[in-house]
Amino acid sequence: MNIGEAAAKSGLSRKMIRYYENYGLLPQAQRSDNGYRHYQASDLRRLRFIHRARELGFSLDEVSRLLALWDDQARASAEVKQLAKAHIVELEQRITELQQLKASLEQLTHCCHGDERPECPILDALAGNDNAVQP
Repeated sequence: MNIGEAAAKSGLSRKMIRYYENYGLLPQAQRSDNGYRHYQASDLRRLRFIHRARELGFSLDEVSRLLALWDDQARASAEVKQLAKAHIVELEQRITELQQLKASLEQLTHCCHGDERPECPILDALAGNDNAVQP
């Protein structure tokens, strides 16, 4: 199948397929005489794997490690679980950070009158002005 078909079937854009290929997550595609990329069913399975792993928030390096484990039929599932659990810890940290950012922004929006006046605590805080409301 060509890159357009692979994109449609994997849910990825052509650009992302080329990017993953350049990054090394996907083997270099076979090329026809006219230089077009051609993908096999195994490439499509790999692309779907990458897509799903990225949807779950795994970094490219983590996806690379997961793919290596997927390719290794002698792998221990404990290694896969360990990687997934480490990712959960990272997600929990990001959630905490996002909740703190949300609380700060909520405080700033509460302090902003949101009317016709030019004074805006949100902009003052972003600019680092001394008179800004501190979140």
